[in-house]
Amino acid sequence: MPKFASIVSRIAGKGASAWDTHFKSMKAREAGEDVIILSVGDPDCTTPEPIIEAAVSALRQGDTHYTEILGRENLRMAVLGEIRPPEGLARTSYCPANVMITSGTQNAIFAASLLIAEAGDEVIALTPTYMTYEATLQLAGATLVRVDTPRETSFRLDADALEKAITEKTQAIAIATPNNPTGVVMHEDELRKIAELAIANDLWVIADEVYSAQTYETPHISIACLPGMAERTITCGSLSKSQAMTGWRLGWMIAPEKLIAHAANLGLAMLYGVPGFIQEAATVALTSERQSISEMLGIYRKRRDLIALQLTGLPGIELLKPEAGMFFLVDVSATGLDAGRFARALYESEKVSVLDGAAFGKPAANCIRLSFTAGEAELEEGCRRIQRFVKALGASEQEKERHAS
Repeated sequence: MPKFASIVSRIAGKGASAWDTHFKSMKAREAGEDVIILSVGDPDCTTPEPIIEAAVSALRQGDTHYTEILGRENLRMAVLGEIRPPEGLARTSYCPANVMITSGTQNAIFAASLLIAEAGDEVIALTPTYMTYEATLQLAGATLVRVDTPRETSFRLDADALEKAITEKTQAIAIATPNNPTGVVMHEDELRKIAELAIANDLWVIADEVYSAQTYETPHISIACLPGMAERTITCGSLSKSQAMTGWRLGWMIAPEKLIAHAANLGLAMLYGVPGFIQEAATVALTSERQSISEMLGIYRKRRDLIALQLTGLPGIELLKPEAGMFFLVDVSATGLDAGRFARALYESEKVSVLDGAAFGKPAANCIRLSFTAGEAELEEGCRRIQRFVKALGASEQEKERHAS
């Protein structure tokens, strides 16, 4: 067989194996087995009907041709409404020329990485962080530098550690707020500290805001709105989570106009424009169908609280209640199993699939990530199985202690 390019080793990433149990559970479900999949952030809700109808109508009207590489202006204008300033500050003076429509948030982050980083550069990411960041940055030739947000401080920013990580090679800081997997929403003072460091060191900031519309008690703030940040921030987002549109692959990047012009050139070589009928559906989602965002948020809040009620106080585990998103991090260190072994054993014993938190970085290494994208009945059954599994672990440990004594 002819040789592969060296890129194949760079795109694997350390987190790839974390999906093994998930992929096994998906195959088992396809085969008709009774499995509960809580390992992926794919909403079980169907995309709201008016959004679907907008796409179908556009197709029937012949919207099947090439589109503008940056995206249609009405959609780009609607996307600008997703930038959320802190209280007391106005929105940035962005216009449609500051927006490129992409095939999902991942596509936007990938494009941003290629445009601002190259071999020899370093990009700092706050850990825990989404597992594809490493591979995405390595594709650009850059090195990912992890700065931990400690478990002991509920995964909040360690500003001193961030400042110490900046070197002459640093090109950017990548943040995700709200965060996946922790559900942490950054406070204004944390964002201001990141902005201060970015400006002082002339750095880019890549802001992954895919969960910005899914906050519960803490409001989301866009770092691009802070003074001096619009010209150095690349904000990436999508409708995948907020409107149950994961399969539509519709996202965006909002950035300085010069960077968007470069992104258009990259788009020529990479995608050549998101399909028009999908853009029409997205425009409806961001304008006349915004109420469905609130309705879905209500569903997820109810599910979050259901899991908290079922699993809080269960001996051996500790739930970290999320401020946003659709995941719990669950600390399982007191069970005597590391997160990877816990996830595998839970699946083998109870057919419940969860994700090993180690894939997101060292601070989450003792945790599993548990998704609440399934329906309430399935979540309740999943919680019953987890309770049974954890109690069995506890009984096993007690038996070992009796034999040891």
